Amino acid sequence: MLRFAITLLAVITSSTCKQYGCLEGDTQKPKPSPEPNMQECTLYSKSSCCYADFTEQLAHSPVIKVSNSYWNRCGQLSKSCEDFTKKIECFYRCSPHAARWIHPNNTAAIQGVPLCQSFCDDWYEACKDDSICVRNWLTDWERDESGENHCKDKCTPYSEIYANGTDMCQSMWGESFKVSKSSCLCLQMNKKDSIAIKYLLSKSSEESSSSSSSSSEEHACQNKLLKSEKLKREEGEQTR
Repeated sequence: MLRFAITLLAVITSSTCKQYGCLEGDTQKPKPSPEPNMQECTLYSKSSCCYADFTEQLAHSPVIKVSNSYWNRCGQLSKSCEDFTKKIECFYRCSPHAARWIHPNNTAAIQGVPLCQSFCDDWYEACKDDSICVRNWLTDWERDESGENHCKDKCTPYSEIYANGTDMCQSMWGESFKVSKSSCLCLQMNKKDSIAIKYLLSKSSEESSSSSSSSSEEHACQNKLLKSEKLKREEGEQTR
C-alpha cells in the first residue's frame, strides 16, 4: 500500500511539474516566476521560465549569438526574419507553457507544439529571401569543441530549403512544432495565445486540436477570441 502511494505521488508530481514547471534547458528556471526587467520576450514577463539577463542577448539587432549558437553564419538575418526567430527562441526559453509539450525522451526539448498556419506562412514570408546552411537548426550544424555552430553545407535561401510555411515550421526545429488544423487552438506567439492556451491545456483539447474545427473547444476558443477583439476595438474607440 505504501509502495502504491509513493508511486502515485511520483506520477502526480511528474505530471504537475510538466504542467507548471519549466523545461530543463541551460537557461531555464526550475519553475516560472515574474521577470519585470526583461528586455525582450516581454510576452512572458509576468510568468517567465527564463531570467531577465538572458534576454539581453536578444535585445539588440542584429542578433549575433544566443548562448553558443550564431545566427549570422550566412549573413545577418533581415529584421523581419529576426523578429520571428526571436519569437520562437522566446517561447522555448521563457514561456511558462512550453513544458506542456515536453519531449518524452528529452526534458530540455519540446515536441508537437501547435502553431497557427497563418503564423507559419508569415514566418516563411519574412525569411524566404534570407539564407541558411541547415534544414534542421537542432541537428544539422557542425559543432566545435566549445559547442559553437558552423555550416557543413553552402548557404542557401530559405525559399530553396523549405517549400512553404508548413514545411519550415515542421522542419526547422525538428519535431518541436507542428501546424495545427485549427485556426484558434494554436499559438501565434503573441497576446492572443493566452486564449488558445486556456483550451489547449484542457485534456479534451488534445483530441480536438487534431479533429475538425467544429469541435466544442474550437467554437469556444473562436468565440472568446472574437469577444476579446471586440473589446479591444471598443477600448480603442473610447481613447480616441
